[in-house]
Amino acid sequence: MLRCPNCNSIDVGKIGVNQYYCWGCFIELTISKGKANLHQVEEDGSLSSLDDLFSDDERTINL
Repeated sequence: MLRCPNCNSIDVGKIGVNQYYCWGCFIELTISKGKANLHQVEEDGSLSSLDDLFSDDERTINL
């Protein structure tokens, strides 16, 4: 079960290949090589990276 590294919610849905969306805090996650890349979806639909807010350990995903 995938948990959001930001809010720890389990309410995460799959939106594409290795792409997920957290309905708890409204961020998009992309999984690559066991690490989550987190992005905030802006009003215009663009993505802003949130990776610099988390350590490598916090971004590690165990599926």
